[in-house]
Amino acid sequence: MPRRVDSEIRTNSTAAEGVLRAEPTGPARSDQRALHESEANASATDNSGADNLASDDLMEQIVANSNLERAWRKVKKNRGAPGPDGITIKEFEPWARTHWPEIRQQLLDGTYRPEPVRRKTIAKDNGGERLLGIPNVLDRLIQQAILQILTPIFDPGFSESSFGFRPGRSCHGAAKQVQRTIQQGYLHVVNIDLSKFFDRVQHDVLMNRVSRKVHDQRLLQLIGRYLRAGVMIEGVVQPTEQGTPQGGPLSPMLSNILLDDLDKELERRGLKFVRYADDFLVFVKSSRSAARVFQSVQRYLSGTLKLVVNQDKSCVTVARGCEYLGFMFVGGQRATIKVAPKKLKAFKRRIKELTGRSRGISMKRRLTDLRYYVRGWIGYFGLARQVEDFIKLDGWIRRRVRMCYWKQWRYPRTKVRKLTALGVSLDMAIKHAVSRKSYWRMSRTPAMRYAMPNKWLQEQGLLSLPQLWFQRAPLRGIA
Repeated sequence: MPRRVDSEIRTNSTAAEGVLRAEPTGPARSDQRALHESEANASATDNSGADNLASDDLMEQIVANSNLERAWRKVKKNRGAPGPDGITIKEFEPWARTHWPEIRQQLLDGTYRPEPVRRKTIAKDNGGERLLGIPNVLDRLIQQAILQILTPIFDPGFSESSFGFRPGRSCHGAAKQVQRTIQQGYLHVVNIDLSKFFDRVQHDVLMNRVSRKVHDQRLLQLIGRYLRAGVMIEGVVQPTEQGTPQGGPLSPMLSNILLDDLDKELERRGLKFVRYADDFLVFVKSSRSAARVFQSVQRYLSGTLKLVVNQDKSCVTVARGCEYLGFMFVGGQRATIKVAPKKLKAFKRRIKELTGRSRGISMKRRLTDLRYYVRGWIGYFGLARQVEDFIKLDGWIRRRVRMCYWKQWRYPRTKVRKLTALGVSLDMAIKHAVSRKSYWRMSRTPAMRYAMPNKWLQEQGLLSLPQLWFQRAPLRGIA
């Protein structure tokens, strides 16, 4: 929140750093027993000492200026589209200077009511759709402020095998733990898919778990109101009787709070597992154990946590071809990390879109778009050890770029002028310029490769996949 929101409402905040942190949960041990379905055990094991943090003045900590300023910096950095009220990040600051004192008082009184979120759908790799809920900037700010206060209360008690949406943890850490577990001989994988997890969370089940450590009734009511705020679809507000819509800062934390009971039950039974948000794998050493765990986990999820299991995608597999978070673990117990085939196909599909001949943009813009995408992609998949595949992809991308240049030159006289300027002989340039072969075929001719060598393409701004991969050697560590 800006420092000049309202100088008269500054209060002494309780710093989050001063809150005592509980000891983290230890790693799982062995894996031979199935789940116990009693919810009482989850409650008994959830006594990390963090309850002492949950005082009755959490709302005062949330609206403290220091916490709000930090939350505003985060929201502003993340940018994002406006919610149903249409107020953008840029427009919010002057709006807040006028309205924040009243909103702050409503939060302290427990009377603030969030606005519905704006529904947006994005396509998934499997052809389905993911439902997002985009809150107003104000509600994103409040949710971020809540998240910053709840994180030191809940996060220290979360499992060491939970990696999703937690400070200092990432998909790479989850993938490396999967690799280590397989290398220890746990070659049978229980993969259970939760059907539309974020859309089907039962509010009463979730709030029961939040209230274990949050005792401020104003905050509990506010979180409940966020869950029931509804969604705006084509100007019509529809109620949300279940689910925690993705799109707000608070949703990932709430998912971890709910699924932490599952983590604790798996740990109590000594099972090896890795979880990233609602995507988790359980590892055992025999097919009989895998079948038993598969059934008991399903019963626990549907009976205790009231979640829906996708039977079509849930299965028991052998680790020689296990896929997780876009990575594939091959080689049996060696567990070499590679990019999953469907992710390679998605990468090539996106490159084809960026280098499509019909895109009416300059080569400078095209190469800029390519650079951003390739750098982000290799930043994630640089954990894989398939440098030979990256070398092949790199050559294919260069050929796509040469094809774009050839298409852009269009007329024979332009092609002759460009080729000769790049060092091709006049005779060879003319032969290429009048050729009727396809753009893709011409992009591989000796003259094109001579005119646009790898070094020249890099000077134009094209990044090298293998070079980026080698730069990320520290990322792979023991992977």
